[in-house]
Amino acid sequence: MAGGRLLVTGAAGIIGGQIREGLRGHGWKIRLSDIVEMGEAGPGEEIVTCDLTDAEAVRALVTGCDAILHFGGISTENRADLIHRVNIAGTYHLYEAARKDRVRRVLFASSNHVIGFHSRETRLTASSPIRPDSNYGVSKAYGEALARLYWDKYGIETLIVRIGSCFPAPKDRRMMATWMSAGDMLRLIGVMLDVPRLGCPVVYGVSANGECWWDNSETAYLGWVPQDSSAQFAHLF
Repeated sequence: MAGGRLLVTGAAGIIGGQIREGLRGHGWKIRLSDIVEMGEAGPGEEIVTCDLTDAEAVRALVTGCDAILHFGGISTENRADLIHRVNIAGTYHLYEAARKDRVRRVLFASSNHVIGFHSRETRLTASSPIRPDSNYGVSKAYGEALARLYWDKYGIETLIVRIGSCFPAPKDRRMMATWMSAGDMLRLIGVMLDVPRLGCPVVYGVSANGECWWDNSETAYLGWVPQDSSAQFAHLF
């Protein structure tokens, strides 16, 4: 896929803020969306404020887009009713809008909390059983299942990314194993947009760290190879 309009939900969030500049200059028109301030639109950008719980607003937001990076929603544990309204209903609104507007590809930002109740000693692959550790994890499991439904039934390809810890730097010792750099995220987005065959794979969003609990060998066909490592931050811990 080359050119067209790329929608980024959750553009004001931690990940959105890190990748925003890197998305520019690749021939895409970037539509940035969130419910909070996103600053001024830069070259090739447009700003659209949208609440994911508003189905009609989401329908308008998606109109004219060719691909979506769905980082929007509540990003940590919270009350079940809020998680349901934003992460579950909001994700449904997004996929329904994508279906109606014939969006071809979506990146769904899932989370390691989908498999958080596995033991640390268990090496996990894309086929490992889902074991969510929170209401938040359950909402991401729902999003993964919804993505699979919309691929099987409607042909919308989705890259499901179980993100570890995508921060500028690890915040603790555990994040040394789960850290994902913004650069590796941008490279993965590039693969998602350009690979000839995507389907609906599950990829663990993690850099090439010295310690890692997750195995991406089942999705090696995508050709994504992380290039960064948390080793550069070892002196902090």
